[in-house]
Amino acid sequence: MTDPTAVAFYTALGIFALTYAGIFTLRISRTVLAIAGAVMMTALGTWMAFYGPEPALGSIDADTITLLFGMMVVVALFRETGFFQFVAIRAAKWAHGKPWLLLIYLGAVTAVVSMVLDNVTTILILVPVTTSLADILGVSPIPFLMGEVLSSNIGGVGTLIGDPPNILIGSAAGFSFVDFVVHLLPIVILVWIAAQALLLVLFRRQLFHVPAQVESLMRMDERRAVVDPRTTRRMLIVLGGTVLLFFLHQSLGIGPGLVALFGASAGLLWVRPDFEKILKEVHWDVLLFFIALFVLVGGLEASGVTAAAGAQIASLARHGSYFPMLIVLWFGALASGVVSNVPLTIAMLPVFKGMAAQGIAVEPLWWALALGVGFGANLTPLASAANVVVSSLAASIGEPLTFRKWLQTGTRVALASCAIASIALVAAHAIGWI
Repeated sequence: MTDPTAVAFYTALGIFALTYAGIFTLRISRTVLAIAGAVMMTALGTWMAFYGPEPALGSIDADTITLLFGMMVVVALFRETGFFQFVAIRAAKWAHGKPWLLLIYLGAVTAVVSMVLDNVTTILILVPVTTSLADILGVSPIPFLMGEVLSSNIGGVGTLIGDPPNILIGSAAGFSFVDFVVHLLPIVILVWIAAQALLLVLFRRQLFHVPAQVESLMRMDERRAVVDPRTTRRMLIVLGGTVLLFFLHQSLGIGPGLVALFGASAGLLWVRPDFEKILKEVHWDVLLFFIALFVLVGGLEASGVTAAAGAQIASLARHGSYFPMLIVLWFGALASGVVSNVPLTIAMLPVFKGMAAQGIAVEPLWWALALGVGFGANLTPLASAANVVVSSLAASIGEPLTFRKWLQTGTRVALASCAIASIALVAAHAIGWI
């Protein structure tokens, strides 16, 4: 007779594999495919008695979903104020029109903003301003667009709320906002500096000359970019208070999801926008995508697939603690370049949680995963949503970011970032920092 446990194992694995394959090969909404896969996993799991509706609901990480929702509302309230356009123009004027210095300043702005806002929103806000600045100076926008999207992916690794994989890892591992800042932000700063230096070398022909139209840039009045000063001031206070609470949330005994909801509620009550318009700004498809992936991975956990994967990773510990960390970092990076970092991270969560339940020290592996999937997002133009957005925006202005162009710049930066992160991770683990 067929072993029911084995049948459940391969059924769950088959549904998961088919769903992921469809997400990355079919021209159908990834959210629709994820929902279909989640429904199939729950239905077959119920029929075969290894999964069901109640366990499926229990597999959804409510803290992750509320954190994403809350920050989406905060971003929606901020988007139309023009504050970040103001910052970008001010940075360009500080650079006095020098393209190489402008690349660094815009990259710094993007990296910092990406630590508190999602990468896609950061790119959507800054790219139109960047293309205008490049047009005024009479230079190609490609170096700046590449610098911004690469910086957004790098900067997002530095905080709990900077990148969706970090939100997932923080919730699963119980890491606080401060934990991410202490353990990952120094590595992120080191990697960002190295990435800027590499970009200056790769784009040296376009960057190291003085444009003729610098005076036009210096005459721009950045204050005119702020279209709603009152809302800007209020939302800066709300954002500052929210970030402060993220630093304190662990000592206060509240989850990061609740902090994000507090920020969203405070912004809505103080600004009093058109609520229906704000709801339209929320990426409901992204939230449903996350929920469906949680249900899918819950089926893997119930069928024993994640336990088997955890056993394989645990076996690497026989080679010492450094080898598993580096395997996780590079596997996360290379796989993120192919399948995108969010689905990969969600698939890995129960694997590490299962290993922790067995008494295996997995904290270094969590940090390795965060670094790998974060920096791996720069490997290809399809590795993150921000990459897709900037490629689309570049094509719309007649400056297409081809796969070849990306391999010549983004891929090199990603590989260099992972190499530096590997060295930093090993050094940090050796001194007991990670």
